Amino acid sequence: MASDLKALLARRKKLLGPAYRLFYAEPVHIVRGEGVWLFDSEGRKYLDMYNNVPHVGHCHPHVVEALTRQIATLNTHTRYLHENVLEYAERLTDKLPAALDTAMFSCTGSEANELALRIARACSGGSGIIVTDFAYHGNTKAIYEISTEDIPATEVPDYVVTVPTPDVYRDDATGTQFAESVTKALTLLERRGIRPAAFIIDTIISSGGVIATPPGYLRRTAELVREAGALFIADEVQPGFGRTGRNFWGFEVDEFVPDIVTMGKPMGNGHPLAATVTRRELAEEFSRHAHYFNTFGGNPVSCAAGLAVLDVIEQENLQQNALDVGLYFNEGLAALAKKYPVIGDIRGDGFFKAVEFVVDPETREPAGELTRAVVEGLRNRRVLTGRTGKNENILKLRPPMVFSRANADFFLHELDEVLTESHQ
Repeated sequence: MASDLKALLARRKKLLGPAYRLFYAEPVHIVRGEGVWLFDSEGRKYLDMYNNVPHVGHCHPHVVEALTRQIATLNTHTRYLHENVLEYAERLTDKLPAALDTAMFSCTGSEANELALRIARACSGGSGIIVTDFAYHGNTKAIYEISTEDIPATEVPDYVVTVPTPDVYRDDATGTQFAESVTKALTLLERRGIRPAAFIIDTIISSGGVIATPPGYLRRTAELVREAGALFIADEVQPGFGRTGRNFWGFEVDEFVPDIVTMGKPMGNGHPLAATVTRRELAEEFSRHAHYFNTFGGNPVSCAAGLAVLDVIEQENLQQNALDVGLYFNEGLAALAKKYPVIGDIRGDGFFKAVEFVVDPETREPAGELTRAVVEGLRNRRVLTGRTGKNENILKLRPPMVFSRANADFFLHELDEVLTESHQ
């Protein structure tokens, strides 16, 4: 590691403390971004296959211009009238089913999910939350308690019950069979004397391994929790805004409408912007219990960024790009899987994919160490990725929506080289 990088790392540890983590054994000092590329302090460029926050590409000119223009004019909060806030709420809700007509803004997905829990509890009269195991929904206290990827089992409160992630790679079961676990969770809450408030799910199940839910799973789960008096919350922080290509929202894989939809990260292309969208009657019921205000949430500058992101998605046809290039990318990954048996499964749609590495394709034993080596090997070849899953054996790929066939070819070549080296 270069001496200047060592000095920067030491300074970071001193100032930020040990709770912060960095990617990669040798950290990358990023100073600039453009499109799908990140540039380090030495001018070297890296293909960004991981960072889903700059949804329409790093430093997209249209987003930069919209932010610059608005911040040079006015930035305040939502207790004043402003056209940007209303126009963004209107355009955002137009992307959702008609029943989801009321938007409440915040800065992060954590805040959006916490507000969703507050609405669910106010409207249901319950407090119990059902969540998939090894889930991640944010880092406020309330959301940490339902983020089962992070919280130790001994700290999970009684009002939280987990259900198995519907892993169709290892479990040959239908959506209905997986939904039976939701019935068991509801029963467990009843035994504890806790009334259910909500079921919440990241609709692409990112932390659990980028899992495609079986057909009917989301719809059947919604039916079960509603019968129990609870609400269904779709966490679209990661799969939303056309990333999967086939749909604008992850929940659209099933024919149903969630009670609440939350979103964040990609909304402002890096500018802090998040939202909780629900039905008007639920928002009205919530307002009888509490008022809502967020100093920075939905400010005119944030909404200018949000409007610009929607402009780019529509004008550059990025959802279709995610579908078309995503399918092309799948073909290349499938070809590598034939060459390397350690690739046990390839899944995901559009620009949210998982490559699961296994020790043996027959036993499907997770290959966590190999995946770590692949991530580090790609980093050394200037391709930035990450790993996820309970056994950290899944390569998670989330490039910006401007990712092209040429970018896919570059990544596939580098992955091929890394896997070849690992087999020598």
